[in-house]
Amino acid sequence: MIRKEVQAIMNYKLTTTTENEEQKGLLGSAFKKMLPLMADEKKNIIVAFFAIFINSGLTLSGPLILGYAVDHYVQTKQFTGVLLFAGLLLLVYLLAFGANYIQMKTMGGVGQRVLYKLRNLVFTKLQELPVAFFNQNKAGDLISRINNDTDKLNQFFSQSLMQFAGNFFVILGAAIFMLAVNVRLGFVTLLPAMALLVFTQLITSWVKRKNLESLQAEGKMSAEIQESLDNFRVIIAFNRRDYFQEKFKKANQENFHSSVWAGLANGIFSPLYDFAGNVAQLIILSYGIYLVVHGNLAIGLLIGFFLYSSRFYDPLRQVASLWSSLQIALAAWERVSEILSLESDLKVIVHERKEGVASRNKLMEFRNVHFRYPEGKEVLHNINFSLEKGKTYAFVGPTGGGKTTTASLLARLYDPTDGTILLDGKDIRSYSPEERTKKIGFILQEPFLVTGSVRDNIVYGNAEYVAFTDKDLENVFKEKHLENLLARFEHGLETKVSGNADSISLGQRQIIAFMRAILRNPELLILDEATANIDTITEQQLEEILRNLPKETTKVIIAHRLNTIENADEIFFVNSGEIKEAGSMEHAVDMLLHGKRQS
Repeated sequence: MIRKEVQAIMNYKLTTTTENEEQKGLLGSAFKKMLPLMADEKKNIIVAFFAIFINSGLTLSGPLILGYAVDHYVQTKQFTGVLLFAGLLLLVYLLAFGANYIQMKTMGGVGQRVLYKLRNLVFTKLQELPVAFFNQNKAGDLISRINNDTDKLNQFFSQSLMQFAGNFFVILGAAIFMLAVNVRLGFVTLLPAMALLVFTQLITSWVKRKNLESLQAEGKMSAEIQESLDNFRVIIAFNRRDYFQEKFKKANQENFHSSVWAGLANGIFSPLYDFAGNVAQLIILSYGIYLVVHGNLAIGLLIGFFLYSSRFYDPLRQVASLWSSLQIALAAWERVSEILSLESDLKVIVHERKEGVASRNKLMEFRNVHFRYPEGKEVLHNINFSLEKGKTYAFVGPTGGGKTTTASLLARLYDPTDGTILLDGKDIRSYSPEERTKKIGFILQEPFLVTGSVRDNIVYGNAEYVAFTDKDLENVFKEKHLENLLARFEHGLETKVSGNADSISLGQRQIIAFMRAILRNPELLILDEATANIDTITEQQLEEILRNLPKETTKVIIAHRLNTIENADEIFFVNSGEIKEAGSMEHAVDMLLHGKRQS
């Protein structure tokens, strides 16, 4: 992951490589970020570990009790003692069951709460990142990281972690008991486990790599599905199902192969651990009988030794499965921590910086501004212009000339690669997001709407009107001359709007975005092809509303329709990385036609 900040655009492309030194460093750094999520769970974790310790101790006491009963009561045929110890074993196993239930219930709650906090943390981090991040990463992969990868972590914390700790206590205790009963027999019984330890250490990195590749392939497939569904209308309109089917088939095939390899990597431990356990039992059987025949070991202790061997190797088999779960969790955490480690390059300058003395009439100024997208050529080169308060400016030029990029810089969706942008005489970076968005309104060609009503979308992000009643809002619309636009909706403010906005037309979506921006009373209003999807009558109404805005409001209009810019005070021509004053409307038309011929 790239963490170096640059003066302008950061490369926010999430890495897809499996292992490198930078990622290893990030994993440890990101794990520290996980600790605050568990700060409120200390008591629960202590309770869970105490329950695990009790459960492990009770589990380990069973073979010892059974061996003692065989040597002292079964062989001497004292059945009263046998029944007494059978009841004692039942009590031990019941207490172990209760302790196991407590730790599972406790850690299940811990896992769900950590998952809740982690998902909030990741989503909050995504909200802090600039537009450049979302331009460079597919939404489907991000969704997979928030849903699938965090759930893998939850499974590990709520289930695998405690099982791992419990099995560790049992394995350690069983090894100690076997060595205490008979050092030689205990040592040869543990030899297969030592070989397994070396083998596990050798292939752990390979297992983790295969799991990471599987998670990445799953994220890619999620991204392909999301892209296909988002563009389903276009697919149908152009009858290109075959194109998206082929893309999905390729992603699905890659996911299949990576999942097969991940399954192989995760499943390789179990049969080897089973084999090691069987070898250990053969060693106990052969060497143990030899010791019994020579009087060096009692029958009851041999039975207990067999049981301790099972207590050692059975949890070891579970640990093999849990080890795979750990590798999956580490791979998932690596993908999640990659997002958490990102920092936005759109920093707010703490100390206001003034670049000279600004004129009272100047609202915004570009000074020697350069801009390029990551890994792309320079889009704007050494741009200098200023916008005065209360004037209307039009930016025209051929497609791809840099008009929308200029608008994005005006709204600080990006920072320039070089140069300075001033807002009211101050570096635009010195304004907090709240201050900047209050001063600048931006109407996009494809506006964002949330699921709800027209009212929900109009007051979205505007704290001033959240508590207003519908009647209060209607009065505000009248003051702003917006009542005719509201009449375009069948049920007024209560007209339902779906997240994908299929319930209303594209023109109505644009009207909602227009009303939302006007109600914020911005000092600078940017309209990026804002009337492209609106009929002529509605466009005339919007122009009338724009004329009724406060006289100090500065308007920037980006449009291809010449009639939408004919009333502009100044016209700028944008093409080939340059912004020039176009002068008259006729001159702008000539420059536009000439620019199209050149392009």
